[in-house]
Amino acid sequence: MKKVVGIIGGMGPLATVDLMNKIISYTPALRDQDHIHIIADNYTQIPDRTNAILGKGTDPTRYLIQSAQLLENAGADFLVIACNTAHYFFESVKKSVSIPILHMPLETIRFLQENNFRKVGLLATDGTIKTKLYQHLCENYGIEVIEPDIEFQKEVMEGIYAIKGDNLEKGRLCLTKVANKLIKRGAEAIVAGCTEIPLVLKSSQDIFIIDPTEILAKTVIKTANESSKIFQLV
Repeated sequence: MKKVVGIIGGMGPLATVDLMNKIISYTPALRDQDHIHIIADNYTQIPDRTNAILGKGTDPTRYLIQSAQLLENAGADFLVIACNTAHYFFESVKKSVSIPILHMPLETIRFLQENNFRKVGLLATDGTIKTKLYQHLCENYGIEVIEPDIEFQKEVMEGIYAIKGDNLEKGRLCLTKVANKLIKRGAEAIVAGCTEIPLVLKSSQDIFIIDPTEILAKTVIKTANESSKIFQLV
């Protein structure tokens, strides 16, 4: 039997649905029963992760733990977190449950290494940038990360929150502008390091977008189909 995946979601809701859609889309299936059993907690009341990291808001750790334990008790065999910035709190959440949690940024960096990327641009929240979540992992794999400067990072945040507010066109314009700047600075590709970003940015002739949500979705499918109940932890 396939393993059951639990999604710690709601950060934001559109990003959670995007992950579910990608899991479904990439699963080879001829009938309903061929798909993966997904339990999603669209917990929109989890406090803003970036505000917490910057010391401006409530620590979301206990909310993330509550969601993780809820999903484990509901029957999930493993978990994923549908938010890049929330991985700053990963270790605390991991310790709170007895089932594995896949690590989206780490899966993304492994993809970069396997595909021989050596210099990438990073679009992400202020929280993800500040904690160097992607930068430290990339450094371990010999990959250089190009970040937006301060003024362009403001545009990234404006774009992300525009998407959260359902203004997708504004989000697309803001993020495309910054992505183009990073490409001009030598980035081989752009890592969409916030789960809202792939909702509006797609690969084109000029920009190759690395989508961590897509990478995670494919890893979920692989993990769910593994025959053994024991698989590698982060």
